Amino acid sequence: MGTVLLIRHGQSVANAQGILAGRAPGVHLDEHGEKSASELGVHLSSLPIVKVLVSPLERTQQTAELIFANKFPLEIETRITECDYGDWQGRLLSELSLEDTWKTVQETPDQMIFPNGESMQQMSDRAVTAIREWDALLSAEHGPDVIWVAISHGDVIKAICADALSMPLRNFQRISIEPTSVSVVQYRSENAQVHKLNDTGIQWVQALAKIAQSKEATVGGEVTAK
Repeated sequence: MGTVLLIRHGQSVANAQGILAGRAPGVHLDEHGEKSASELGVHLSSLPIVKVLVSPLERTQQTAELIFANKFPLEIETRITECDYGDWQGRLLSELSLEDTWKTVQETPDQMIFPNGESMQQMSDRAVTAIREWDALLSAEHGPDVIWVAISHGDVIKAICADALSMPLRNFQRISIEPTSVSVVQYRSENAQVHKLNDTGIQWVQALAKIAQSKEATVGGEVTAK
């Protein structure tokens, strides 16, 4: 099985304004988001990536273009799109925090169904299924050392990482996923390993490149490079 880099889109105008953008059209990256995405592209250039999946929303596609500049094949995957927040979409987070159901979102998200939207469990189920199906497909095509990318959204990536950690969705709010962060999940036949979580640095890229090149076993959590 392979290794997936889960990348959250760069900071958007809505992020900067504290607005829950959801699936609203026309939400683009701000200047900071564009800069961080371009910088990440430089750091990822040495990795042998075979596939890049992208949420259909503008901010994820813009992030993909800035990072990869059409160097890798991109494919839209609707199952990793943002959660459908229904009536909450487009509202200020400061206002939403006053809603009675805000406590449900924070403490028992597995029970949250957004008004006229989807449940967090539905969001988790579709995203996790998509990532695991793609990993199996790409691993079968390219071998168990395959490295690929999925560019998505905060809650979606948190759900995928929670699944990889065997963490109940109820506890997934314990995970933080920042804009332009990278989380690295390596799937195996029996389980999954989370190598990086919400990483906004660059040193992990060199370590991942060594993992891809090395056929040696790991000792004490460290890769022995050739």
